[in-house]
Amino acid sequence: MIKGSIQIIRKTLLSPIHTFIKDSRAVGIVLIVCTIASMVLANAGVQENYVGFWNTLFDPAGGHHYQYHALHLPNSYLLWINDGMMVLFFFLVGMEIKREVTVGELSSFRKSILPVLAAIGGMLFPALIFTFFTKNSAYTEGWGIPMATDIAFSLGILSLLGRRVPVGLKIFLMALAIIDDLGAILTIAIFYTPHLEIKYLLIGGAVFLIPLLLNFFKVQRLIFYFIPGIILWYCLFNSGVHATIAGVLLAFCIPQEKISDLVHSLHHPVNFIIMPVFALANTAIQLPSDIWGVLHNNISYGVIAGLVIGKPLGIFTLSFVAVKLKLATLPSKSGWLQLLGVGLIAGIGFTMSIFIASLAYVERDIQIIAIISVIAASLIAGLAGFIFLRLQKPVGIVIVKLP
Repeated sequence: MIKGSIQIIRKTLLSPIHTFIKDSRAVGIVLIVCTIASMVLANAGVQENYVGFWNTLFDPAGGHHYQYHALHLPNSYLLWINDGMMVLFFFLVGMEIKREVTVGELSSFRKSILPVLAAIGGMLFPALIFTFFTKNSAYTEGWGIPMATDIAFSLGILSLLGRRVPVGLKIFLMALAIIDDLGAILTIAIFYTPHLEIKYLLIGGAVFLIPLLLNFFKVQRLIFYFIPGIILWYCLFNSGVHATIAGVLLAFCIPQEKISDLVHSLHHPVNFIIMPVFALANTAIQLPSDIWGVLHNNISYGVIAGLVIGKPLGIFTLSFVAVKLKLATLPSKSGWLQLLGVGLIAGIGFTMSIFIASLAYVERDIQIIAIISVIAASLIAGLAGFIFLRLQKPVGIVIVKLP
């Protein structure tokens, strides 16, 4: 009886959830729902409590029995999400980068040259366009915002197109987005570090030697990597270098044999817990009454033009040059128009763009303008790319008319 009831519950409740999670579109759908829900709550009757919750400061005098601030840890829920939970997101990204570079689509010059050059163009052009719109202003620091491509969203949009998009083009976008993430990580580490605490940086460097040596001696027990990884995170958080970089550094030290299992284990928690919570916290913004006025300023022009125009233009231009110079060939069964469509979809910045926006600007009002612009640009890019590719005929299919 009980066993039968459990089976019914599994079929009626758990089975649909499991099926949904396995769907390649699921992550994008969840992020969209969380973003809409968060913005609705932030502008409904509960906006003060909702927005205030994420920015709640932990006050040692307010009931904590230890001096919290003396520990030099994140002091709000928003900071714990962006500096703490997102470490696992960057750890996952770092392992995916390592896997692709060692055994995947980036493991040889011939395989990697097209997505590498396309990614460089897709980062360079948006940054230049943003700089053009914000030159001679106090907002030029945001040039890194339109450089990013959101892997989950972009691949989710492609999956909606089914067989209209060849597998080779999907692999191209995935490789491009991974290189794009690496570029964003380097940008954060190098350009969005406002100050450095040399003491913590030196200690962090010494701690980082431990997982490096463990990898060199082929130690397989992951716990021995994670313990120094936590200490490395603490040191980087207090050094001025963004703490999430610790996740990437640790990922590069993980033994190759363990990466596939770890990626599989972290995929669902990161994509269905951490990223949705990140979306909820970082889009908890009260929209100004004059929303169109917010979108009519140099930051918005730079972000939207950078993602919607700069991304596809940069990806297409450098890909075209690479193919014409015979350094690379187009992905199998794909044409130039399809590549342009993928470039449009790559303009979905979202997660990493919002993350960089929170680092580029200190003032919350400016962050809100940048975040709204990222959401608007991602929506435009996603719709434009989907419609454009939907109208393309699959390459290599010959239609024979019967007499």
